[in-house]
Amino acid sequence: MSLSGHMTLHSNTAAQPRSPTGNTTAEKLLVAASELMIARHSIDVSLSDIAQQSGVNAALVKYHFGNKDGLLLALLARDAATETANLDYLLAQPITPTAKLKLHIAGIMKAYYRFPYMNRLIHLLLHESSAEAADEVSKFFVAPLLNFHRRLLAEGVAAGEFREVDPVLFYTSLIGACDHLFFGRHALSRAVGVGPVTDEVCRDYVTHIEMMLLGGILNPAQRTA
Repeated sequence: MSLSGHMTLHSNTAAQPRSPTGNTTAEKLLVAASELMIARHSIDVSLSDIAQQSGVNAALVKYHFGNKDGLLLALLARDAATETANLDYLLAQPITPTAKLKLHIAGIMKAYYRFPYMNRLIHLLLHESSAEAADEVSKFFVAPLLNFHRRLLAEGVAAGEFREVDPVLFYTSLIGACDHLFFGRHALSRAVGVGPVTDEVCRDYVTHIEMMLLGGILNPAQRTA
């Protein structure tokens, strides 16, 4: 589903994701944007819509975030942190690499499910916005996840649990699978009449992705262990 034409971003100034931590007004704007996108099943929300939802003057978007790009980047950074903030913690846990991978798959899916607009924002900011916005998304979302996958896969190989797997291909498989559950749901609904993504669908999909990915990377001895 192309986002072309659905939202025009203003890129006259370089957008930077700014942390709303400790700033009630900025947080209200982010919460309002999130609520509207979830309620409308769309990221096509205007600044006036966000202002009305939050009870905050639309002019304050520029003050707190620079422009609309900045607000969307800050929202995505906030939501992505749900998973990326705990990557080092997960790696440090005294459990097997396979167990860590299962927790990671469930965590990524939970983040996408909790913020169903997140995948659209990622596509929008990476491909439909400015180069500066794309760089920021790469820094706070793509790079941390890819680095985590490199380290976890290497740990699994060293432990004898995983075969050698290209981290970039693994990242593409996992994030692409999670992304498409939400990004491609509209097309599937039209084609075969599937319903929305529910808690049950999410749980079933996590199990499915675990089986698919682990079936591909576990050493033969581990598959029957």
